[in-house]
Amino acid sequence: MTTAVRSSSVELRDVHVRFGTLEVLRGVDLRVERGRTTCVIGPSGSGKSTLLRCVNRLQEPDSGDLLLDGESVVRTDPDALRQRVGMVFQHFNLFGHRSVLDNIVLPLRSVKKLGKEEATEIARARLAEVGLADKAPYRPSALSGGQQQRVAIARALAMDPEVMLFDEATSALDPELVKGVLDLMAGLASRGLTLIVVTHEMGFARNVADEVAFMDAGRIVEQGPPAQLFDNPRSPRLQRFLSQVL
Repeated sequence: MTTAVRSSSVELRDVHVRFGTLEVLRGVDLRVERGRTTCVIGPSGSGKSTLLRCVNRLQEPDSGDLLLDGESVVRTDPDALRQRVGMVFQHFNLFGHRSVLDNIVLPLRSVKKLGKEEATEIARARLAEVGLADKAPYRPSALSGGQQQRVAIARALAMDPEVMLFDEATSALDPELVKGVLDLMAGLASRGLTLIVVTHEMGFARNVADEVAFMDAGRIVEQGPPAQLFDNPRSPRLQRFLSQVL
């Protein structure tokens, strides 16, 4: 991992999202300082993924503000925002009919408008960073789930993002493949890239995060350093959640 990192702070202010009559986010406030890692934990249906999708505006907030490096981006071009904010999904989202290399080259050419040679050079460098330089000519189906997720991470990194979002990036993986992906994510955190990680991996949240935010019913109930949340949870709801997952 040698590439220089350019990172930005992220802030959500009083963000509300409704799906019909269902209020999914109820006035969420969250600030992640530049170069820091925040893990978002909580039960299924608490709004974690929706919060994450608001950060790169895959989900548009109904109200509230989103700031990147202190500037509101809630009305800017979403495609320009997504060049600055990379996202890795639970289910890889790779093009099955394209090679691993092409999966990384394509967005560099279509979104960043790079020439083929430069895009290919960047793609090969990112594959090498995630330990998959030798897999460039393969189709994704020839790779394990853990390798496919590392390709997805390489693709996001190729865009040179200032923030990386991870939405349950290991939950679709077999248990023996989880550690490799978590180690890669921890390496990104140690390099100073701003990360927001929705995860059910409590060990990762405890050991890698600078801050942990616990969500329930569309709100952030409690937030603070991992030791505080895991060892001295204040809210009865977090106490009950931790008693079930730890």
